Amino acid sequence: MKSIKTALLGATLIVGAGASAASADELNVICSADNALCEKLAAKFEEKSGADVSMIRLSSGEAYAKIRAEARNPQTDVWWGGTGDPHLQAANDQLSVAYKSPMLEELLPWAVAQAETSNYRTVGVYSGALGWGYNKEILAEKGIEGPKCWSDLLNPALKGEISIADPNSSGTAYTALATLVQLMGEEEAFKYLLALGKNVSQYTKSGSAPVKAAARGEAGLGIVFMHDAVKQAEAGFPIEVVAPCEGTGYEIGSMSLIDGAPNPDTAKVFYDWVLTPEAQNLMAETGSYQIPSNKGSTQPEAAPKLENVRLIDYDFAEYGSSDRRRNLLARWDMEVGAAAN
Repeated sequence: MKSIKTALLGATLIVGAGASAASADELNVICSADNALCEKLAAKFEEKSGADVSMIRLSSGEAYAKIRAEARNPQTDVWWGGTGDPHLQAANDQLSVAYKSPMLEELLPWAVAQAETSNYRTVGVYSGALGWGYNKEILAEKGIEGPKCWSDLLNPALKGEISIADPNSSGTAYTALATLVQLMGEEEAFKYLLALGKNVSQYTKSGSAPVKAAARGEAGLGIVFMHDAVKQAEAGFPIEVVAPCEGTGYEIGSMSLIDGAPNPDTAKVFYDWVLTPEAQNLMAETGSYQIPSNKGSTQPEAAPKLENVRLIDYDFAEYGSSDRRRNLLARWDMEVGAAAN
């Protein structure tokens, strides 16, 4: 996002009970959520703080790669949003710094657990379950019954109809990879992914792109976080949202302060502010249907109810570790990615 510098640089911002006022100047943010939400957060923070916010939108895998590449000369202050696994890998690689926000006591247990797992180098800002959205009109025209389970996605009738992201660039797709490994065991999961590949039309860069393609009629089905499918359905597209019957993983969308950041004080002000209900309620305003992490935030009415989804006991510590993530991605490249080329 190209920001407009306000005339009130140095204005102060009170971010919430127990949080201190801080002067704001410049802030460089990577946002790994929906672009409309990224822009809204940046504009609102500029308005409140007088800061000049430079915001770029990158997928989780791209964000991690950029932060790692810039480790000797960091250009980013805050990384907001995107799946928790690469945030945990950044914490494990000491690319982010520990910070105990005064807002922690207002957060839901899963958000605090994310902070504790990373030794406070990241924190949960929202959550959402993995599933898919399929285009009801396309599948009906082809006489294909709407898939309800992971096993249904191997139906030969779905050849060329499935879109999913590349786990190297997309945190959504990495969550799918890690979910299947935890559901089936690694060997069976890779057999499944190779079989699924026969039905995949493309591996996209962005995690939400597959269901957008399904909404436009360019694919029959997109494997995504359920809230991304809900967004398309709420926009009026013929998308049916599905939580897999066997069980599914989920994300803890996270936020991290970058080690060696050029504007660490302003970064902490932003960090505290985006954990408030005021900031988190912007998700609903921009049509984002994740579950916000602050107890006082408003959950969008259309957001998937996690209590109605069969969630696995997702091991964030293991699948967010550098070695595990690196090894799974390397195997995906050698077996699944190679077969697609």
